Amino acid sequence: MHIDVLTLFPGIFPAYLEESILRRARENGLLSIRIHNIRDWSEDKHRVTDEPPYGGGGGMVLKPEPIFFGVETIQQTSLLPGTEKPKVIYLSPQGRLLTQSVVREFARESWLVLLCGRYEGVDERVCSYLVDDEISIGDYVLTGGELPALIFIDAVARLIPGVLGAPQAAEQDSHSTGLLEGPHYTRPEVFRGWRVPDVLRSGHAAEINRWRRQQALRRTWQRRPDLLLTAELDESDRRFLMILAEETLESGDST
Repeated sequence: MHIDVLTLFPGIFPAYLEESILRRARENGLLSIRIHNIRDWSEDKHRVTDEPPYGGGGGMVLKPEPIFFGVETIQQTSLLPGTEKPKVIYLSPQGRLLTQSVVREFARESWLVLLCGRYEGVDERVCSYLVDDEISIGDYVLTGGELPALIFIDAVARLIPGVLGAPQAAEQDSHSTGLLEGPHYTRPEVFRGWRVPDVLRSGHAAEINRWRRQQALRRTWQRRPDLLLTAELDESDRRFLMILAEETLESGDST
């Protein structure tokens, strides 16, 4: 996969992209990323990229010319010759929410362009005639789209085959199965009197898998019960949820 990022602050990206899993993915040729400064495409001698909004109001708005010119230039200098045009994604608090299913959707693409907004956002003509999708990482506002872009890259990269060490690792993450992931333990077996659950030391694979599934159901029930409305559940899952419901009634908890 190849990703181009358009930003006013390219210096934000290297520290994160050059560490850990993303660094290895790039070194192994599984992921390539180019960071572009939007100012490089400004035709103004002062490299102006923002102007006050028409109609007044606070803040500044990113101009359409550098963004259009930048994306069109990127498309003409593709690192993936022969591929179709990339999908252009604007990181915006007004976009659709980035969920694991949305991440899977984008992980199937070979070429993406991410546009990081700033100030009051971008000229609406960018959204109407250039952007293919708007993505939000949550119902809050940040200073710019750089952090959302990094989150987007990280989430999508994990689903590229070969990026994670274990082939099935991404499938076990929270939200991948529609549930939150259950608890994990490692050495020492006893820490300050708290023991690792016996089942995890039993060596009985079927019992361990059953315990992990039930713990995932329990954690989802306790923390994100809304996810259970759409999760894929079998009969044993439903029976365990009935047990949790009975426990809740007995304890007087209204979760």
